[in-house]
Amino acid sequence: MTLALLFPGQGSQSVGMGSSLAEAFQSARDVFAEVDDALGQKLFDLMRDGPEDQLTLTENAQPALMAVSVAAARVLKVEFGVDVTRAAFVAGHSLGEYSALAAAGSISLADTARLLKLRGQAMQRAVPVGKGAMASLIGPKTDLALAEAAAKAGSEVGVCVVANDNNNGNVVISGDKAAVDRAIEKAKELGARAIPLNVSAPFHCPLMQPAADEMATALASATILAPAAPVVANVTARPETDPEVIRRLLVEQVTGRVRWRESMEWMAGEGGVTRFAEIGSGKVLTGMAKRIAPDAESLALNTPEELEACAKSL
Repeated sequence: MTLALLFPGQGSQSVGMGSSLAEAFQSARDVFAEVDDALGQKLFDLMRDGPEDQLTLTENAQPALMAVSVAAARVLKVEFGVDVTRAAFVAGHSLGEYSALAAAGSISLADTARLLKLRGQAMQRAVPVGKGAMASLIGPKTDLALAEAAAKAGSEVGVCVVANDNNNGNVVISGDKAAVDRAIEKAKELGARAIPLNVSAPFHCPLMQPAADEMATALASATILAPAAPVVANVTARPETDPEVIRRLLVEQVTGRVRWRESMEWMAGEGGVTRFAEIGSGKVLTGMAKRIAPDAESLALNTPEELEACAKSL
């Protein structure tokens, strides 16, 4: 069995996440305390108790999801003796790439928390509220070609690009609101369903360049080490271990496409992965894995029981 650990992105947050880990394990509580100290806020209290509208703010959701993922990885190591090096690859969806790097020892937990707090704030500052939009194109006819055709139609009136190529049947577009609205019309003509997303900014598109510039400055002074397991990067959909390449790709990721489908296909194909384990909160990536790589085993590791069962099976 060849294992890949997957780390979820924004949208997988929920009030109460991480609570069962904190109740059961000191190692998880230590992670949450270190993140709180790094940020100077009681983030874990917000994760545990809400309110939901505060947890879903980009600047809170990003470090919170990372904290839960790293706490679960720490529990696997400390309580069950399963280090991240047991994985052939790690990969994370958007902000989850930071979680993957933190879990693999490439960036310190405190630095990762601070970087993600800044990333969330910078993304929010980059585009005035209401100027941008995102939409999910879904349905059996939806694939990358359809989404690119829709985005091309939208780009006639503004910025519009494919932001997340999640899997066939689920592709996200992002850009100026008028351009995304035009793209939605085109997507429907081509046979896709289109759902506008309730997001605060148009992520992973050229409008995020101011945020990319801020992250470039912050990442320039961050200590980045070679990860203990190769990280399959969103931007390249290939494994990376060179710290300077990782630094550059984290900047490019802000405006670039999340090539998740390609990343998963590479891991299940050339990478030889036979088990995907989503670690942290939710089951979004588990569902995608089952669609992209149906021959591989896919499971979510959110609870102490799930972590223990996975450790025993390795």
